[in-house]
Amino acid sequence: MANDKKKMVEAITAQEVDFAQWYTDICTKAELVEYSSVKGFIILRPYGQAIWENIQKLMDARFKATGHENVAMPLLIPESLLKKEGELVNGFAPEVAWVTAGGSEPLEERMAIRPTSETMFCDHWSRVLHSYRELPMKYNQWCSVVRWEKTTRPFLRSREFWWQEGHTIHETAEEAQAETAQQLNCYADFFEQELNIPVIKGRKTDKEKFAGAEATYTIEAMMKDGKALQSGTSHYFGDKFSRAYNVTFTGRDNTLQYPFQTSWGTSTRMIGAIIMAHGDDDGLILPPAIAPIQVVIVPVAAHKPGVMEKCRELAQSLGKVARVKLDDSDKQPGWKFAQWEMKGVPLRIEVGPRDLEKNQCVLVRRDTREKQFVSLDELPAVIPAQLDALAKDLYDRALANRESRTYTATTMDEVKSIVAEKTGFIKTMWCGDVACEEAMKEQAGLSSRCMPFEQEHLSDICPVCGRPARSMVVWGIAY
Repeated sequence: MANDKKKMVEAITAQEVDFAQWYTDICTKAELVEYSSVKGFIILRPYGQAIWENIQKLMDARFKATGHENVAMPLLIPESLLKKEGELVNGFAPEVAWVTAGGSEPLEERMAIRPTSETMFCDHWSRVLHSYRELPMKYNQWCSVVRWEKTTRPFLRSREFWWQEGHTIHETAEEAQAETAQQLNCYADFFEQELNIPVIKGRKTDKEKFAGAEATYTIEAMMKDGKALQSGTSHYFGDKFSRAYNVTFTGRDNTLQYPFQTSWGTSTRMIGAIIMAHGDDDGLILPPAIAPIQVVIVPVAAHKPGVMEKCRELAQSLGKVARVKLDDSDKQPGWKFAQWEMKGVPLRIEVGPRDLEKNQCVLVRRDTREKQFVSLDELPAVIPAQLDALAKDLYDRALANRESRTYTATTMDEVKSIVAEKTGFIKTMWCGDVACEEAMKEQAGLSSRCMPFEQEHLSDICPVCGRPARSMVVWGIAY
């Protein structure tokens, strides 16, 4: 059994040897994805798709609880429509994939494969919105989009990826701004409560905001290697897109007005965050809320009388409190242990002849590998408690990693000294000048992650130029 496990573990590169290769190994060896025949496009395998479906289910329920409805917009966007809002098309131009023929006939106008859907929503609203009585319109869609990335990596950056994109229009600016904040908080709560990943909420600088937005807000997570992952964004557009696409309604004073718009999105990048925030050298460690299998039952000496019967009985009874799988394959127990550890199943139950004699099982946590003997009669109560405890410990460890890798600097020399030795978040003050933001990138290799809502006064001056500081910024190296 030990040799079987060792072989499985050796299939994954150690994090300390090559973090990037470790990540890729998990994506493929844990059967989350396969590379397709089209460069930069991935196939979500059943296990990866099951994780995504669990994320969708939980997140979709949150959206609907706040009055959002799901819709489906077309895949293709006419070039003339995409160009109506200049900032958007300029921002996405390098990444747009174009369709130029239908069958054997060239198209009169080339069509963009959607990189995002603001234009299609605005085009729709320009025809169906009439009165303030129809507002707000709060829509969301689950779909894939295409952005022709030069460098790709599963989940983090692929040419096609799956996501949700919310789009709403409102009667007043105040309502739209409240929507923007609400959805950012929705993302933050989801990450922390369901994915067990702590995040920093804040506003993007103008340099980093979404093309065409008045303001972009973000949640930023730290991965185990100290790098940042932008994990969800919420944008306030004002009435800029409404004016560009002639979206109007008759207001309460009987005059034509432009609605105020938001959009917000997050994607399968969340699965990448789960891997890099929680995984270890043996594979995935899945947060219980989104794990396709929360408990795996592995028979030991399955050929002995009563073992398989008891395991089937347990699978049925525990299925009422958790998502359970009985591994009744003919592989050796040691191989099964390693396989399910690689796939990140939170809890494992081992049942053998000696356990039956004592009316007990061995319960193993994936994160700590802590083993405990549990009475079979107590399992239905113990399992939910252990899943909750594991989720809390995942969050606490991720938070401890972030806190231990977050640094403060008041001068550029301090920034450079930290960067030379460590990877993590660096907090500094900032004057607000984009030239200083660009200098931070050029001199220290850091990009601005956000201006956190929870501001600290670290000093009075910007470390780059020495002028008076306006806000605190969190900097980092990002995926």
